[in-house]
Amino acid sequence: MASNRHYTHTKYRPFPPVALPDRRWPDQVISAAPVWCSVDLRDGNQALIEPMSVAQKKLMFQLLLDVGLKEIEIGFPAASQPDFDFVRYLIEENKIPADVTVQVLTQARPELIQRTFEALKGVRRAIVHLYNSTSVVQRQKVFKLDKAGIKAIAVNGAKEVLRCAALAPETDWFFQYSPESFTGTEVEYAVEVCQAVCDVWQPTPDHKVILNLPATVEMATPNVYADQIELFCRLIRHRDSLLISLHTHNDRGCGVAASELGLMAGADRVEGCLLGNGERTGNLDLVVMAMNLYSQGIDPGLDFSDMDRIVSVVKQCTQIDVHPRQPYAGSLVFTAFSGSHQDAIKKCLDLYHEGDPWEIAYLPIDPRDVGRTYQDVIRVNSQSGKGGVAYVMSSKYGFELPRWLQIEFSRVVQKEAEDTGLEVSPERIFDLFRREYVELTSPLRLMGFTIEKSDREYIKGRIELQGRNFDVQGKGNGMLEAFVDALQHTFNLQLQILEYGEHALSQQANAEAVTYLQVKHEGQRYTGIAIHGDIVTSSVNALLNAVSQILQGQRRQQTA
Repeated sequence: MASNRHYTHTKYRPFPPVALPDRRWPDQVISAAPVWCSVDLRDGNQALIEPMSVAQKKLMFQLLLDVGLKEIEIGFPAASQPDFDFVRYLIEENKIPADVTVQVLTQARPELIQRTFEALKGVRRAIVHLYNSTSVVQRQKVFKLDKAGIKAIAVNGAKEVLRCAALAPETDWFFQYSPESFTGTEVEYAVEVCQAVCDVWQPTPDHKVILNLPATVEMATPNVYADQIELFCRLIRHRDSLLISLHTHNDRGCGVAASELGLMAGADRVEGCLLGNGERTGNLDLVVMAMNLYSQGIDPGLDFSDMDRIVSVVKQCTQIDVHPRQPYAGSLVFTAFSGSHQDAIKKCLDLYHEGDPWEIAYLPIDPRDVGRTYQDVIRVNSQSGKGGVAYVMSSKYGFELPRWLQIEFSRVVQKEAEDTGLEVSPERIFDLFRREYVELTSPLRLMGFTIEKSDREYIKGRIELQGRNFDVQGKGNGMLEAFVDALQHTFNLQLQILEYGEHALSQQANAEAVTYLQVKHEGQRYTGIAIHGDIVTSSVNALLNAVSQILQGQRRQQTA
């Protein structure tokens, strides 16, 4: 690899740990869903190469409502005319349901706060989300202000929010403050700024203030963020009058984990985007976090049962593809190609009964819960084995292949996958099955037969072999053994049935039956499979199928 003199780890410093030796969050268990807030239409929208059009915003807003979100940040109306216009559209056209609270973002600047309230004129209920950055690097290098100067920006902004809200008493106002870049701020100082804002707003247990503690940049491992949240919750006064909210980003790939640990540390609320869209590497993925709770038996209060629609709408609105391995939402997340995985899944599903606890190997949730089907669970390529092939034949076509046939037929499918280098579709697997076993050109054809019973079964029948008719007869302990006896005498063969299986291809009364058998002759094994409406005829035809292969082999040897 070519040398790059700029590539050096020494320019980075480790993030300092939080001094919290008596931390309690590691022993906590999440037992209920947090308050959810979507920021798809604000944080998510501002992260797009091409911001959403009005039509796309309408589509996204409706999806958020359908999913069940009750708090939705709908824009930054003071920073963008399109955002301002969309807020006005929702209010003037009465598009906000009575049980939904909209949220808007504003910096702590008087003119922007005033413009924000102008956009919200006439709204029934709203959260005004005020923020300014408090981190060390922002104080020192961006704003060039000391701690007192940064706190003054927050306090003055809080006063202006309170003043503007008093001018519109017809609206039920809620206030939220974010010390932006909280993860880069000393926790004690973040508490000091937030406490000063709360002293202006005077929250009560009946009318709480939201304090949002964003990982604007994810700077450390999730446990450090949890320590910061727990310490903040310990130090802030009037905790019962506050909702502690989280807004994690995914710079280190741990946005969901950080939010989960943050809830364990005492937070009440989370903000995020469907499928994790957001600045840089993205925001908290609301789908992943909600479905993680769901997989633990906790009702997330959000409905992701039609995942394909969610993926489709988000892609349409953001113009961003969804990775096939995206947790819960990707097209391949419930799909197994590995043979051992497929075999384990099939065995577990065979034992599963509706209403049982979900304990299926390799599947953390039931794919049906997000609108997927079991047809997508097992797909076959060169890495697959007998379990995958057997699952496809069973789930899609109703053939319950016995184990010996699974092993035999999987070799046929494996060769197809290796020869093509591609996934083998269920349709192609079935074509191979028919070609290999069902649609063989057989020189033997059953014309008819009768069965007489005494102490042993006695059969008489007529078989056609390449235009010649043979009257056959035989005895045995059962119909199949009697037919083996008849064929041995007629064609001078030594036959032994090694394997046998049969079943109906559906639950209907007129369902066809399939018979699988394996015959041994002179050390070689021959498989016969036949399908017929009558199980006896199906069994006889399967036997003739196998014997035909023996006779064809003898003929080839004679002409060689």
